[in-house]
Amino acid sequence: MTPPAGNLTVHATTVAHAGRGVVIIGPSGSGKSGLALQLMAMGAALVADDQTILHRRKSGLIATCPPTIRGRIEARGVGILSVEAIDAVDVFLAVDLGVAETERLPAHRHIEWLGVRIALVHHLQSPHFPAAILHYLAGGRVA
Repeated sequence: MTPPAGNLTVHATTVAHAGRGVVIIGPSGSGKSGLALQLMAMGAALVADDQTILHRRKSGLIATCPPTIRGRIEARGVGILSVEAIDAVDVFLAVDLGVAETERLPAHRHIEWLGVRIALVHHLQSPHFPAAILHYLAGGRVA
């Protein structure tokens, strides 16, 4: 069976750190932009807010932003902010803010887009969650 080709637009916010991208998914109002703003304050770069275009390549997935919203991110209660943005990033991780993590050491999880499996973590209500995501992007997960 040939894997799917092409592009897929997802309701997601994407940031990049250490050359790797994290696609943040979840229902409206779940905090996708808020988590992205926290990650950006810690050194990550915006790729896309609210809509992310995923492109399948031989090496995996690339995330980009629709041109009409490039360099913009919503800060709830503040407004739409203009920020520096990068054009594209290789997708390394997905975070689902719609599902709460209940395990101390969760099993490895994945999500599949366009036939490519991407590591997945669920939302953790903890002050260290943004830092953990940045370290995951920089070094991966051992166990």
